[in-house]
Amino acid sequence: MSSLSLAVRDSSTMLRRNLLHARRYPSLTLNLLLTPVMLLLLFVYIFGDAMSGGAGRDAYIAYIVPGILLMTIGSTTIGTAVSVSTDMSEGIIARFRTMAIHRSSILFGHVVGSVLQTLISVILVGAVGVAMGFRSTDATVLEWLAAFGLLALVALAFTWIAVGMGLGSPTAEAASNNAMPLILLPLISSAFVPLDSMPGWFQPIAEYQPFTPAIETLRGLLLGTEIGNNWWIALAWCIALTALGYRWSKAQFNSDPK
Repeated sequence: MSSLSLAVRDSSTMLRRNLLHARRYPSLTLNLLLTPVMLLLLFVYIFGDAMSGGAGRDAYIAYIVPGILLMTIGSTTIGTAVSVSTDMSEGIIARFRTMAIHRSSILFGHVVGSVLQTLISVILVGAVGVAMGFRSTDATVLEWLAAFGLLALVALAFTWIAVGMGLGSPTAEAASNNAMPLILLPLISSAFVPLDSMPGWFQPIAEYQPFTPAIETLRGLLLGTEIGNNWWIALAWCIALTALGYRWSKAQFNSDPK
């Protein structure tokens, strides 16, 4: 059997392990889902009329849902950091190191499993948004596929970053704290209000970060707003973060165990 075949076989085994673990202990994923859902309910039903600038609550639902979907990715990938850190601290990774399996399969199992869970979480939050009135009637099938592909790329990028955070954290609690920027960054993006409504000194902070171009691209695909350069900036962020997270995670995993 070739090295590639062994890697695929072992990665599939690790993916199955992580999915079974997530199915048996769903409380972490559900708790992480509460943050985007609660923010969606809060900003639409409590602040929606005020923050819509007179356009109405329905218009604000259309504006906020793409941002909440990206926030869902940041929120649920925290579970990846916690899961990886737990595996490291409980010694199961040390056990895997002694077995005749492809070393990278351990990381790929976590990553693929986390991306699948994240996309399911995005679909669930999107369903909440639809139930609240979000509609994307003008988007074509191709635009829907592009939107889903963008969400998958962002999920992959931040999952690798979360894996690196988990490997570098001594405990699950530390991993959860270290991954908090993945939730905080969407809060200071264009998820809730347009960039031009922010103070001038703060606009570059909100603009030059990975979530804002992804959110604006998603809005353009689903709502028909202007995308401009945001699509390739979002793509560049995804590629850069994926490469950074992969190299960071691989370097830590191949170093001496904790």
